Amino acid sequence: MCSEDASEKPGYVVKNFFLYYLFRFAAALGQEIFYITFLPFTYWNFDPFVSRRLVGVWAIVMYLGQASKDIIKWPRPLSPPVVKLETRVDAEYGMPSTHAMAATAISFTFLIATMYRYKYSVALGLMASTVLSALVSLSRLYTGMHTVLDVICGILVTAVFMVLTYPFWNIIDNFQLTSPLTPVIAIVIPFFMSYTYPALDHYSPTRGDTTIILGVASGCTIGFWMNYQYGRTYEPTGSLPFELPSVTLEIVSLAIARFLVGIIVLVATRQVVKTLTLKALYAWFNVGKHDVEARKRLEIEVPYKFVTYSSIGFNATAVVPLLHQFLELL
Repeated sequence: MCSEDASEKPGYVVKNFFLYYLFRFAAALGQEIFYITFLPFTYWNFDPFVSRRLVGVWAIVMYLGQASKDIIKWPRPLSPPVVKLETRVDAEYGMPSTHAMAATAISFTFLIATMYRYKYSVALGLMASTVLSALVSLSRLYTGMHTVLDVICGILVTAVFMVLTYPFWNIIDNFQLTSPLTPVIAIVIPFFMSYTYPALDHYSPTRGDTTIILGVASGCTIGFWMNYQYGRTYEPTGSLPFELPSVTLEIVSLAIARFLVGIIVLVATRQVVKTLTLKALYAWFNVGKHDVEARKRLEIEVPYKFVTYSSIGFNATAVVPLLHQFLELL
């Protein structure tokens, strides 16, 4: 791939379509929308035990990465000489790469949470985790969004965090399921972290994206807690380690049906809650309903995104499984 000119937005020609589409796909795997759909899919179709660990590690790692960007304030690679294939996050700073952090966190948390819980080849699991995290990390270099140092630091920060916190995963999980304080903690702390997110002298989507992540984690945590209180853990039963079920047409069909039903509920939740929350906030702050720029204000962006995505997280973990049961999809 090469630049055609030195203009402000340089063009490029693709010389290797395999690498181009491979790394564009890998870059898409690092977007928040992928994890916001992958995590509930895991909860609905695999094992809530694993999902709880994925949500917790993902949310904390992403907050550390996003906040670090706006504290360190290292710019992304200059264009030219690189050619940037993405524009949405160009206003964000680059150090560390949160794509690399998210891919590493999700891949290896899934491996660690399942390696003693299910019977499968750990060597193959390690290989798959390494390949996935490497693909996403390398895609950030290919798309011109990060330097090698950004990516390496993102991976190292995630690795250190996981090593230091792993001994406490079961303790934290037991606390979030059994403590009567869980609903309060799950709302107050993430909202406070969103509202006090490091301020910049210009608007950047990092605050909004971080609020979305923390909102999802908040709602999921309340859903996990409520399910446990009412004896609806939806976890596999039997003796450890569990056998992985054979992939049959029936299982695949049920998984697709659960996913489609769940996504419809989550999309509807987003649309309804977002609309109502924005109307309430616009009325409270006396803002015109057509003022799209007002959504970037701290006192509007954080509450509307937090309420919207915490509702999505709660419905994904508490409401959708009940609907699955009602429709006899479990």
